[in-house]
Amino acid sequence: MLAATAIAAASLTSCTPRYDWREIHGSEAPYTVLMPLKPASHARAVNLGGTEVTMTMTAAEVDGAMFAVGTAAMPDAAAAAKALAAMKTALVRNIGGTVTAEKAASALRSSTIDFEAAGNGTPKRLLYARLVAMDARVYQVVAIGTEKSLPREAVDTFFTSFKLN
Repeated sequence: MLAATAIAAASLTSCTPRYDWREIHGSEAPYTVLMPLKPASHARAVNLGGTEVTMTMTAAEVDGAMFAVGTAAMPDAAAAAKALAAMKTALVRNIGGTVTAEKAASALRSSTIDFEAAGNGTPKRLLYARLVAMDARVYQVVAIGTEKSLPREAVDTFFTSFKLN
């Protein structure tokens, strides 16, 4: 009986993602976030709403789920606000999906779009995103995975930990 319980526990453990949450500080932009593993960073040129910029991405993958924060400096606050729509369109297109929930907010110096999207493929990919324009900088906070690889509690931990410094 004890052996059967140990085997069952071991099989359940092997199916669940291993999260080793650690606080990460943006090197190119002032933010803090919890990542589930030690992340990797890279930068590349992207077009955001007609403006070519260098976006720095910091990301970690756990069992098929990707957690990432991207940042870019825009020429001005108007370009940053315009870039949010372009980022949203590109993210949803990347999973071949449709937006299933969305909330937008604006303040004196910032705009935010929080949204969820579901892909149309099999297995269905899920996307959770927070896009922020603060002054002339944009932030893209995303979690992407399948329902099985992306537990809601991990998504909540990731998003509630994101803070602009």
